Amino acid sequence: MTEANDLAAAAASPDPRVGLRAAVALRRLADALEVLQVDNARLQGWSWQEIADALDVTKQAVHKKHAGRTPAEPKGE
Repeated sequence: MTEANDLAAAAASPDPRVGLRAAVALRRLADALEVLQVDNARLQGWSWQEIADALDVTKQAVHKKHAGRTPAEPKGE
């Protein structure tokens, strides 16, 4: 079983301590995945509007959150 699957199962725990810790871990994972994919999109020439549309947020929101970073080059290149 993968870490994400383990976290999803833990999030459904009847023990609030376990469920809340899993929710925090899932939030951090989602944030990391968003950064990775925004970087991928920018490296492929996507506009801030295209990224915003894919994330279902405004262009201003995605630009404010991600514009200050330089996209990391994909590993292996």
